[in-house]
Amino acid sequence: MSLYYFGNCRTEEQRAEMERLDRAGVCLFCPDVIRAHEKQQIVAETGHWIVTPNEFPYAGARLHLLLIPKEHVTDLVELSVPARADLFEALRWVKDTYGLDHYGLGARNGDSRFTGGTIRHLHLHVLVGEGDEQPDGARDFTPVRMKFSSRPKDR
Repeated sequence: MSLYYFGNCRTEEQRAEMERLDRAGVCLFCPDVIRAHEKQQIVAETGHWIVTPNEFPYAGARLHLLLIPKEHVTDLVELSVPARADLFEALRWVKDTYGLDHYGLGARNGDSRFTGGTIRHLHLHVLVGEGDEQPDGARDFTPVRMKFSSRPKDR
C-alpha cells in the first residue's frame, strides 16, 4: 500500500508532488524527509511534533498549519504517551505565536481512502478562515471546508 492516496488530491500540483515522493518511497511527513524538502518549511518543533504551513492550503484559509507527529502513525490513539502530551505544547506555540483567539482543528484517523486525506501519516490541520476579520463589513467570503470522508476512487 502506498503512503499516499491520490484519489483525494485537490490540485494537479499536489498530485505531481505526491507522485514524486511516492516514486522515491519516502513519507513527506517523517522528520528526515520534511527537513530536507525544498518547499515544506518547518516553523517550529517540539520534542515530538513539527509545525509547518500546508504547502497546499484549503480554499478560504487565511492560516493553514499542519501539526505533524515525528512518530509515523495513522491514528491519534497510536501516539505514544509523551507525543500525546506534547501535542498541546505544539498547539500552544501555534496559538501564542500567531495570536489566535479562534481556530479550527481537524484530524483524520485511519485509512486515507475513507477519511478524505492524501497522506498516510497522521497530521492535524490548524485552520483560520479568511472571512473572520472583515474591516469593510463585507459578508462575502469563502468558508474553509475540510473533507472528513470519501469514497475510494480505486474500488
